[in-house]
Amino acid sequence: MIISFKNDYSEGCHSRVLEALVRTNMVQQDGYGIDVYSQRAAELIQEKAKAPTSKVHFVSGGTQANMLVIAACLKPHESVIAATTGHIYTNETGAIEATGHKINAIEASSGKLTPAHIQQVLGGHINKPHVLKQRMVYISNATEMGTIYSKQELTDLYNFCKENDLYLFMDGARLGNALVAKDNDLTLADVARLTDVFWLGGTKNGALLGEAIVINNPILQEDFAFHIKQRGAMLAKGRVLGIQFEELLRDDLYFDLARYANEQAMKLKQAFSDKGILFWEDTTTNQIFPILSNTQIEHLAQNFAFHHWRNIDENHSAIRLITSWATPSENVEALVREIGQL
Repeated sequence: MIISFKNDYSEGCHSRVLEALVRTNMVQQDGYGIDVYSQRAAELIQEKAKAPTSKVHFVSGGTQANMLVIAACLKPHESVIAATTGHIYTNETGAIEATGHKINAIEASSGKLTPAHIQQVLGGHINKPHVLKQRMVYISNATEMGTIYSKQELTDLYNFCKENDLYLFMDGARLGNALVAKDNDLTLADVARLTDVFWLGGTKNGALLGEAIVINNPILQEDFAFHIKQRGAMLAKGRVLGIQFEELLRDDLYFDLARYANEQAMKLKQAFSDKGILFWEDTTTNQIFPILSNTQIEHLAQNFAFHHWRNIDENHSAIRLITSWATPSENVEALVREIGQL
């Protein structure tokens, strides 16, 4: 049987989440996100983020969250800046463009944007009604390359955005993994303080589905629920999302699951390092990108599934391996043994 390290959403949900859904199944609740479970989950997020005035909205998926935030925050003549590796630019089928907003994409090493990157975009445009006006910066933490932002990096980025009248929006599909990475110095409260909007991903960290959008900037909070409804993202049974986040957050199970995923990835990273194998990016989250010979890749592919990430030269490529909250330790051990035989 092929063991998969292709993604971190192949399994359903953590058993506690499933039990919570079953336990509350016949309890009658109001719909459309005003159930008690969603309210309590929102309060938990506000408490853990030390952001009592932030507004929390639950939606079913990441692309939906990104599309909703960008479309709601930007006027028709405004655009969003992102790294060329950013999920909205590479993997969302033009969802942002379909709302009428351009993505100003820029190459960024390690997938992380800096003020210098943004200045390159701003410097090439004049603030006159002949070209689009840049209004938002989109980042991911962890990035699509598994890297994370430090507190200083995020602070510099946020301050630059404020100085240039830009909103800062963080995609948090793997925010849990970023916040528990061994070299991370950011807290959830820092993220809430240093972004205008972010979302906390559940789909890739123990939930059956769902993401929590957290709007910190009061200017962007007004009428956001109308955008959710208009774009078909407001679930009548919104309780399904609230129940999951309440269960994941009430005793920090959410962060325990992310930490486990990271630890499993680091075991694989150490195994590759012990063989003298280099990496396309040095990561401490649940994604690793070893550079292997094509022969080595063919050997591993006999028993393991993963993504071929990019060609390095005609004989070598980087692959992506991802562990999850549910990756069995025996699967990691099996791959470690194979790595040792390369």
